[in-house]
Amino acid sequence: MSNSVNAPFGLRPVYHPSGYVRPQAFTLADSYATTLLQNQPVKIGTDGNLQAAAIGDAFIGTFQGIEFTDSDGRRRVSNKHVASNVATNIIAYATSDPLTTYEIQSNATVALADIGSQYNTGTITAGSTTTGLSAVVLDTSTVTTSSTAQMRLIGITPGPDNAFGDTYVICQVQISKHQYVATINAF
Repeated sequence: MSNSVNAPFGLRPVYHPSGYVRPQAFTLADSYATTLLQNQPVKIGTDGNLQAAAIGDAFIGTFQGIEFTDSDGRRRVSNKHVASNVATNIIAYATSDPLTTYEIQSNATVALADIGSQYNTGTITAGSTTTGLSAVVLDTSTVTTSSTAQMRLIGITPGPDNAFGDTYVICQVQISKHQYVATINAF
């Protein structure tokens, strides 16, 4: 059975060699003006705060959630940060280990020969503020063999409904343009 359903879920962390994917606590500016959704690529900005990564940016990992004190003084936990939310004592959680493997849906066909190639994200701010989930995809039109793209394809998620050549492949990737790692070439 082929996967022909376009249902992106962002850049979802699925594996780490230690067996544990551990989000790290970061700061987020009060009233940060951009919505952040779970599994959306994020970077550490020049001010030291976590912020949304743009297409092509080096990034740290993916946004996993937030804790904050709302304007009524109540402590809240959410898988999304709504743009310009008035809050204090903000703690944002994101993956940050360069060895983490992620799953992401491609926006078109990916071939077995593409393993080792690099890609950028597409539709980076897409998603649902209702579910709080990102809809970022692996943009197949950005394929390159240089280290200038954001992610390196290392395989696909095993399953009967996921195969190379499908329209929307669930790919396994690692961040190749990670903020903690010096630039390296594709293998």
